Amino acid sequence: MPSNDARILLHAAVPTAAVGVVATVVSAVVAGGKGAIGAVIATLLVMLFMGLGLYVLQRVAKTLPHLFQGMGLMLYAAQILLLFIFLAAFKHTTLFNPRAFAVTLLVATLVWIAAQTRAHMKAKILYVEPDSTADKPEKTGRPS
Repeated sequence: MPSNDARILLHAAVPTAAVGVVATVVSAVVAGGKGAIGAVIATLLVMLFMGLGLYVLQRVAKTLPHLFQGMGLMLYAAQILLLFIFLAAFKHTTLFNPRAFAVTLLVATLVWIAAQTRAHMKAKILYVEPDSTADKPEKTGRPS
């Protein structure tokens, strides 16, 4: 992963993890141990889905740049759909508190998206890759 991509991942993952820790403590106080488990699972799920999504999006940007915008929109829609499916599948679980899970999932997702947006805005990423042949003299068509 190039340094800009790793930096963006780091700048999105750290605030999300911090919010996850706060949500875990709050959920433990409000809903007990099951609330804390729900908050931890939600935070890990958001970081996994969003981290993989960022990785896939960066790979698409490098290999198929003409599909980048469409792939980004499709990827975010797929992530939200997968999170919704996970939430619906574990709606009546007794493993963790579903309300603490859902609130942490929503807050962590919003924090990830905001932090990733901020990281992209502050990153100094070239939108045109410098050509390594620019240092070579151009051919004029005249024999030397």
